[in-house]
Amino acid sequence: MTTTSAPASSGMNKARVGVQRFGTFLSGMIMPNIAAFIAWGFITMLFIPAGFFGADSPFGWHWYPVSEMIGGGGDAGTIGWEGAMLSLSESDGGNIFTYVGLVGPMVIYLLPLLIANTAGRMVYGERGGVVATIAVMGVIVGTDIPMFLGAMIMGPIAGWITKQMDKLWDGKIKPGFEMLINNFSAGILGMILAIVGFFVFGPLMLGISTVLGAAVAWLVSLNLLPLLSIIVEPAKVLFLNNAINHGVFTPLGIEQAAETGKSILFLIEANPGPGLGLLLAFTFFGVGAAKASAPGAIIIQFFGGIHEIYFPYALSKPLTILALIAGGATGVATNMLLGGGLAFPAAPGSIIAVTAAAIGPGFGNLLVVYLSVALAALVTFLVAGIILRASRKRDLLAEADAFGAAIAQTEANKGKSSAAMDALRASDGKDRTALRDAEEAVDMLETEAETAGLASGGALTTTQIKNIVFACDAGMGSSAMGASVLRNKIKKLGVEDVTVVNKAIANLDSSADLIITQNQLTDRAKKQAPNAVHVSVDNFMNSPKYDEVVAIVRDQHPTA
Repeated sequence: MTTTSAPASSGMNKARVGVQRFGTFLSGMIMPNIAAFIAWGFITMLFIPAGFFGADSPFGWHWYPVSEMIGGGGDAGTIGWEGAMLSLSESDGGNIFTYVGLVGPMVIYLLPLLIANTAGRMVYGERGGVVATIAVMGVIVGTDIPMFLGAMIMGPIAGWITKQMDKLWDGKIKPGFEMLINNFSAGILGMILAIVGFFVFGPLMLGISTVLGAAVAWLVSLNLLPLLSIIVEPAKVLFLNNAINHGVFTPLGIEQAAETGKSILFLIEANPGPGLGLLLAFTFFGVGAAKASAPGAIIIQFFGGIHEIYFPYALSKPLTILALIAGGATGVATNMLLGGGLAFPAAPGSIIAVTAAAIGPGFGNLLVVYLSVALAALVTFLVAGIILRASRKRDLLAEADAFGAAIAQTEANKGKSSAAMDALRASDGKDRTALRDAEEAVDMLETEAETAGLASGGALTTTQIKNIVFACDAGMGSSAMGASVLRNKIKKLGVEDVTVVNKAIANLDSSADLIITQNQLTDRAKKQAPNAVHVSVDNFMNSPKYDEVVAIVRDQHPTA
């Protein structure tokens, strides 16, 4: 399933890369902080009144007084734990001091400030992160709701303003005054932006959040929320999944979950059902490499939560995106009608993470979420199965044609025919072993073209490969899987001075000698690291190009 990526020349391709880059920037503010969101989600699930150990525990596991202290709201006068932060609250007997706990401060202060710091760092390093954090503090205390959207907007703005400010006196500061000027300028700018955030930005973001919340409520009231799948599912297979989930639905979902204990928005993109249904359809009705690799991809997608693994399958057969839309809409409709939702974001979107996030609101909610996953998978499987069955004969003929073309291309590049090529041609595409050999031969030719002749079958005479980087949109999911696969192959080779790591495309730099990306992302990777050798794959799980990269490394280490 490996292919060569086309150069980014068309306007459509440039637009796609631009949208991907913007989406990566949005998700880049959230993804590094997912662990904090999960921590908040578990604390909420366990210690709020309706949580596992709360006063209204669905299991009767009330852990008094720990739940009243950690979850917040416990009467400090009655419990008597001294030194914890308190707030003045109303009760039937008058005002009392209650424990603040962890749930409220984390969602109001910690999470938005982490997002702000990450956003500022993305724009202007540590200095931008510090000023962004100060500025967003003004936005937070200027409103009475969690300010995730405010942090995602004010954070980058504050980082950019800090960058422009430093340009004003770059190279003009007298020696010895650098620390004084840098610290005071950042502090004064942060103060100004925090005040602006309090009086201007906070109320503005409060209005925006109100409008967005009303829009979601309107869609729910008219039973139109499933229509979001028409936008979400095609955008996902264009590698905008992290941007959609963590850049849009997570901030809105956190606000909703803080009020109601759960949110359907966490499952609109993260539901693993549509991907499972598509891969099952390819398993039963696909052809060639797609059919052979789909069962393994199911385990990685459904249990590992790496949704990117099924995107190449959908892109190889674009009509199956209709099946994903139908399945996604079915899952959303199920949760909308039956009241299913998650207490916190499911990241990654595996059934394991979904289970952990769904069980907090109750066992009934968990069953509804499981039903939404199952129905989404079933509908996707049925629709995709019809599409694949309808084109199966044509696909088999096309595979045979591709088989013959692979033989011809191999002979053309070698400049002669051979007994091996004649044997392949005689198999007429029905011998799967022969077909695989032909496909791998073409893969080798593609890699040779992509690597400017590095993988030519002989000793490497140009770029020395020391640092191999797998890059994906977020640098945490599919690229980590691919890096692990190749790292094990190189380890078995006995080579110790070649490193294999995974990164987000936005974090690529000149240290990479060879970069491996999925073909939809290669154009962005080339712009980020133009001097590296780039190899494109369709599938991070089992691409034959891994063996070609290993061959390059082996040629450079003849003693291995």
